[in-house]
Amino acid sequence: MGFPLFDLSGRRALVTGSSQGIGYALAEGLAAHGAEVVLNGRSADKVNAAVEALRKSGHTAHAAVFDVTDKDSVGNGVAAVEADIGAIDILVNNAGMQFRTPLEDFPADKWELLLSTNISSVFYVGQAVARHMIARGKGKIINIASVQSELARPGIAPYTATKGAVKNLTRGMCADWAKYGIQINAIAPGYFKTPLNQALVDSAEFSGWLEKRTPAGRWGNVDELVGSAVFLAGNASSFVNGHTLYVDGGITTCL
Repeated sequence: MGFPLFDLSGRRALVTGSSQGIGYALAEGLAAHGAEVVLNGRSADKVNAAVEALRKSGHTAHAAVFDVTDKDSVGNGVAAVEADIGAIDILVNNAGMQFRTPLEDFPADKWELLLSTNISSVFYVGQAVARHMIARGKGKIINIASVQSELARPGIAPYTATKGAVKNLTRGMCADWAKYGIQINAIAPGYFKTPLNQALVDSAEFSGWLEKRTPAGRWGNVDELVGSAVFLAGNASSFVNGHTLYVDGGITTCL
């Protein structure tokens, strides 16, 4: 490729929660820049369909079906990727979920589910993959945070708490693992058109508010996250560590 700082040829990336939405877009973007990608999710049918779509586009892709919220499943899944597919050079911790309701009515089981999906998974997968990266003396970890790592909005306080935790866990991972040659950073998307946000996209009231609130004046498209992921996955970011990169159309500039 003509730009070696952004060339991912010869590297293998595991992207969690990548059968659709942001995860799939990031996997496709990394593959387009030369990476071999491993797609993850809990539904074998969805993951395999996504893998086939990437293969039809000429990319090298594999499936890794395991539950990122279960420590043992993660350990076995990461070990299987390392043994059967090859070394994980890049990890994108993307798996996440949302649940919206007033905080005073927020169900305890949904709180626990948000914690396990949005933050415990980052710890479990990050730790399992980092152990292999530490042994090799190199690696890239990209955690998917959110503008809600910095902001709050009614009805999503637990989600905001988990994404704030992702931002600080990214810093903590850097503090522990940078000395081993690993770069750990986060991407914090703003409001993007994804299945997770479809109800908001379809709401004229919310979309109108968002367009006024965001300096760029619109929703983001998932392919606009690819450049940030390629930057953080490649040699261009060799001295960038513990950083959270906001890709949000400027919304965090207007607190």
